[in-house]
Amino acid sequence: MRLSRRSLLATTTAAVAASAAPAAAAPGRGPGHGGGRTLRTGFERLAADGYALLDGRRVGVVTNPTGITRDVRHIVDVMHADDRVDLTAVFGPEHGFRGTAQAGGSEGRYDDPATGLPVYDTYLKSGQDLADIFTASGVDTVVFDIQDAGARFYTYIWTLFDCMEAAQLAGLSFVVLDRPNPVSGRAALGPVLHKEFATFVGREPISQAHGMTVAELALLFNAEFLPAPVALETVKMSGWKRSDFYDASGLPWVPPSPNMPTPETALVYSGTCLFEGTNLSEGRGTTRPFELLGAEGVDGRWAAAANELEMPGVRFREAYFAPTFSKFAGKTVGGVQLHVHDRERFDPVRTGIGLLVTAKRSWDGFAWREDNWIDKLTGSTQVRTMIDGGADTDEVVAGWQGELAAFRRKRREHLLYR
Repeated sequence: MRLSRRSLLATTTAAVAASAAPAAAAPGRGPGHGGGRTLRTGFERLAADGYALLDGRRVGVVTNPTGITRDVRHIVDVMHADDRVDLTAVFGPEHGFRGTAQAGGSEGRYDDPATGLPVYDTYLKSGQDLADIFTASGVDTVVFDIQDAGARFYTYIWTLFDCMEAAQLAGLSFVVLDRPNPVSGRAALGPVLHKEFATFVGREPISQAHGMTVAELALLFNAEFLPAPVALETVKMSGWKRSDFYDASGLPWVPPSPNMPTPETALVYSGTCLFEGTNLSEGRGTTRPFELLGAEGVDGRWAAAANELEMPGVRFREAYFAPTFSKFAGKTVGGVQLHVHDRERFDPVRTGIGLLVTAKRSWDGFAWREDNWIDKLTGSTQVRTMIDGGADTDEVVAGWQGELAAFRRKRREHLLYR
């Protein structure tokens, strides 16, 4: 029987409410640092309930190395060893299930040596092609558990979107196990994507820093953006507040991708990833990707100009570094290092814009990538054309406030936590 969007959303809401009930201790439970609160992830709460939500289902899991318990066991290994779960398949996103591939790569189709489970590659697959993979795997329920980084152009949230759409096409149920937004869920920031610029770094009109968890995004996608809603269930966290940064969780940090080594990387990423759209290095190939930015010929004038903006919560140090791969591999370049000293006041997107403005003004070698990738990252031509036209940081930021306000109103309807 085909369910209406309204009835499916009602089912989702009921599942969310049920998941909010008190739960017993999950495997590997440990204390968090959130003012005496103990955070439990969606998986921890699922396990504490004896996997009742998955009873009688043939389960496939979309995950990567971040899908771990508090004692750093992978959830696939934990569920595979538990007779209460019929775990049938694993689906790997960009970088792969076990995380061996660099940016723009995946691990392909193979059998996992640790469990013997078939691992299917979802990277760059969507629609009916991805639905066919789900069907071929023999699962009837797809479970998603991946740590996000909080930025629109971090591709795992679009893996979530594509898998939800494919599950609907294949007639499958979809379960999202929630994890913290590592940079807090306080606010949505930055420009909102225009649909004509939709790519895998942004499928739908959300803001550059969305301030949502993956379960909240799933609810938003299901209600607002999917062509038809999937049979969605979410398992909330307990003990998480919107003001929490990752260190409040007490959870170990596993890099979601090779160039996201620490929660501090995630803190700046939604702003400084914009340098992927320029001819400057965004710090790939260094120990501080997205915190170190630079190019050959850049000198201390950039750091000085950036500091003159007096952007809240951050200072800039003149820095020199030699990337081991990616842009300027093996060459010494000059630039800046970001030092966030007050993360409560720090606005990563505004900071990224200020750095673009000052880089262009202080270094005559500045250029956008020839394919205008910056437009895909920011979601429209606005940022590029305004900076090229001489706009300052305040003017560029002012240009997206109307669209951001509209997105914030839409976002509010799908938030699960206070």
